[in-house]
Amino acid sequence: MRLGINLGYWGLGMDADNIAVAQEADRLGYAVCWAAEAYGSDAATVLSFVAAKTERIDVGSAIFQIPARTPAMTAMTAATLDTLSGGRFRLGLGVSGPQVSEGWYGVKFDKPLARTREYVEIIRKAMSRERLVHEGANWTLPLPGGPGKPIKLTVHPVREHIPLYIAAIGPKNLELTGEIADGWLGIFFSPEHAALSLDPLTAGRAEAGKTLDGFDLCPTVNLAVGEDIKAGVDGLRSYAALYIGGMGSKEKNFYNQIARRMGYEQAADEVQEKYLAKDYAGAAAAVPHDLIDATSLIGDTVRIADRMQAYADAGVTTLTLAPSGFTLDERVQALRTGVEALERAGLA
Repeated sequence: MRLGINLGYWGLGMDADNIAVAQEADRLGYAVCWAAEAYGSDAATVLSFVAAKTERIDVGSAIFQIPARTPAMTAMTAATLDTLSGGRFRLGLGVSGPQVSEGWYGVKFDKPLARTREYVEIIRKAMSRERLVHEGANWTLPLPGGPGKPIKLTVHPVREHIPLYIAAIGPKNLELTGEIADGWLGIFFSPEHAALSLDPLTAGRAEAGKTLDGFDLCPTVNLAVGEDIKAGVDGLRSYAALYIGGMGSKEKNFYNQIARRMGYEQAADEVQEKYLAKDYAGAAAAVPHDLIDATSLIGDTVRIADRMQAYADAGVTTLTLAPSGFTLDERVQALRTGVEALERAGLA
């Protein structure tokens, strides 16, 4: 099992530290450094900067938002980043959510599965450097009746095949991810509830005549190092409450649905009710201790190594860490602990 690092969103006051964290992860042998985007910093610019400041570590988008770019533009960006980084780019995609898609990008959040399938199909065509012709429900290339003509990508990526990942949560989206992607970007993944994700992913692979062999299972997990487990859990409560309670509307919150499928229906209701009522402290307090502990790495090196073994046994191939801490020293030490735990578990 390999390790990754997730820098999250840029522009939150730790930008200089983020570069230092990426460089330390590079030095320690981490496999990939991911960056995210929502409605602040864009991931492509951040990744180009990280790539310029590192030597070996892959850089990946977790995620490029599908409503933010046309598929041809995403193919151009992926090819450019792969070229600039010397063949170190990984393309992660996701549909985002209805509030961002419609409120920020002005793109209707309808039929996300069909849109994702078509988006990936166009990207693969463009990056194969064949002349781009496509006729679908969302895009027609070239537009009929005008001056447009089939053209092909002029950039030559370093690799013939750039790894493509999809961030998926719901069963149908997970199945699609298994069918059309090279890897899966997960969140709130618990080894004890692995079947909730792996069963639909496996079904999707079967649709494509494949198995999970060679498919990168890549969840992001929070990492809190310390002897006090309760303190580690409490330090992650606000993060969990934001996603379970406030990331989306009451009717459509994918992270809330994850908690429900894990058996925390009552708690998911309470967290969301309090968060949407702006009782953020109450929402954080309502997140079950066990939910956070099961979906994070918390404790000393020995305990973290045991949990890493559980993730590996569940089939995870790249475990992406999001180190907690407000100082550079804390985050760097967490990275080092991650490597020590991986070696202790015999997974390096």
